[in-house]
Amino acid sequence: MTTTPPTRKLERAVDALSGETVLPEHANWDEARLAWNLAVDQQPAAVVFPELAEDVIAAVELARAFELRVTAQGTGHNAAPLGPLEDTVLVKTERMRGIEIDPEARIARIDAGVRSAELVEAAAQHGLAPLAGSSPDVGVVGYTLGGGLSWFGRKHGLAASHVHAIELVTADGRLVRADREHEPDLFWALRGGGGSFGIVTALELRLIRVSEAYAGILWWPIERDREVLHAWTELTSHELPDELTTVGRYLRPPSRPDIPEPIRGKSFVVVEAIYLGEPKQADELLAPLRALGPVMDTIQRIPTPALSHMHMDPEHPVPAMSDGMLLRKLPPEAIDELIQTAGAASSSPLVSLEVRQLGGELGRAHPDSGALPAVDADYVLYAVGIAPTPEAAAQGRAHIESVTDALRPWAAEHAYLNFAETRRDPHTLWTETAQQRLRRIKATLDPDNLIRSNQPVD
Repeated sequence: MTTTPPTRKLERAVDALSGETVLPEHANWDEARLAWNLAVDQQPAAVVFPELAEDVIAAVELARAFELRVTAQGTGHNAAPLGPLEDTVLVKTERMRGIEIDPEARIARIDAGVRSAELVEAAAQHGLAPLAGSSPDVGVVGYTLGGGLSWFGRKHGLAASHVHAIELVTADGRLVRADREHEPDLFWALRGGGGSFGIVTALELRLIRVSEAYAGILWWPIERDREVLHAWTELTSHELPDELTTVGRYLRPPSRPDIPEPIRGKSFVVVEAIYLGEPKQADELLAPLRALGPVMDTIQRIPTPALSHMHMDPEHPVPAMSDGMLLRKLPPEAIDELIQTAGAASSSPLVSLEVRQLGGELGRAHPDSGALPAVDADYVLYAVGIAPTPEAAAQGRAHIESVTDALRPWAAEHAYLNFAETRRDPHTLWTETAQQRLRRIKATLDPDNLIRSNQPVD
């Protein structure tokens, strides 16, 4: 699969497809090929916008007929590891947005292009919630295939562990349903093994009965980072109830009109807190942090849809440079390294650097889990820099590397797939046993390696 097909032959084949397909010579090419991360320059052979599973089958058959590869993209948040996508048909599922909620069974069935906030809002109408992440704009399918770290994860585990069934088109053009009774090996692989096994068309997720949380942010000027972050890690070093999740974070919001005026263009150290329970219990746990006198305290009861926006992740495409790592522990000397490389005196260009508390149910593997049964780490770090120019991208990349290098002594054995935004050795993403099984499943389903993933299993 190394040659680009003759343009005329590809045009004739595209004309026969029912879904919209855009080629490089078309007027809307530059718009069609964009990932959500605008810093990624995608140059595929064609971009297909399916609306039905049959359109996805046709796209896979098109790729095979012209000796191309094929990959799927719901939004393109984590598009950087894919590279330029030469000789690849890019299937963008953004028009597949159907949602069905069965409130009695607590099952949501979604089409492949549904975004997180859409599912959260639909489920909330029934007093239910998915195990959604921090970004309202991320695709549910990609997030779930990579594991899915939710605000509710310490209590309820990974989003991938709540998958009921997945429908996808395999490399040979079959539409299959994978669940515990059908295609059990594939069902195992898809829950935390990423996108190497087919093009997902629909996903069924088990929902939890949650309608609100006690959540918000404690804010301090960035100059107080040392006392705040040491107090936060002291709190998280103790045995805390699974109902509580916290995040220690540096925030340097840019000076833009869409940023709220109280934080626009300023720098902060913050602690985010999410509690599933009575506020009084959370207040007792958070008392040591509040004793430090935050300049703002927004923690209150909020409905689950508001959680989608609490973290202030961008809700539209942006050019970004980002990456992450899992941390076994976070002792005081690790916090000192973090402060030195990213703190008030560091001249960091990063708009956000967060360390999320893990543990609880996220760290407990169960026999019926998938390729990622649990996360063997106490924290996850994720850093983001805005990259409107190649120079800014290089600066952001260099600073993220300096932070991760400084914290390397406390790194976990593996990385977390959804926060790995540079290409990784697969041995660093899964255990040896899991990786060998993923490779066997991939070789059986896709011996020609037609399906392309941002983090291949081999």
